[in-house]
Amino acid sequence: MNFFPYLRADLATYKGCWSSQGFWVMIVYRFGRWRYTIKSGLVRKPFSLLYKFLYKIVQILTGIEFPCEVPVGENFRIEHFGDIIVSGYASFGSGCIIRNGVTVGLKNIEEKVAPRIGNNVNIGTGAKILGNITIGNNVDIGANAVVITSVPDDSIAVGIPAKIIPKKKSPASNPVL
Repeated sequence: MNFFPYLRADLATYKGCWSSQGFWVMIVYRFGRWRYTIKSGLVRKPFSLLYKFLYKIVQILTGIEFPCEVPVGENFRIEHFGDIIVSGYASFGSGCIIRNGVTVGLKNIEEKVAPRIGNNVNIGTGAKILGNITIGNNVDIGANAVVITSVPDDSIAVGIPAKIIPKKKSPASNPVL
């Protein structure tokens, strides 16, 4: 894994805004992923210590806990900073957006499985997505929703606990025969 092409792509995702705190998190995230490519444990050790230090600094400055063990797709974006916690067991597809106050994690400590989130998922402020569930592609999670069951593709999840509502198809997608 080459560190710099991913950073360039992340910077493009953030529209070139170096001051975006979500971008700071992604810099540390990419560094953490890159250090795993170092074969020698002895050489990797100082980079791991540096990663742990940078991870803690960015966590304090941004209020975002985003470990490098989380696989993410392209164009992953942290839209607003603060109070974001993501379990190292979670995964994200491409084109996902998360906002402040979001938790993606374990439903209970005994089961080490967190949500698998598909492509083009838009997660609203304060949402909690917990447990061994799958969030499909093209899903919108409403603000403050608590999602504890899987959500199919092309749906909206709102409420506590989240109610799943299919997205309405646009008239253009249903041609008249």
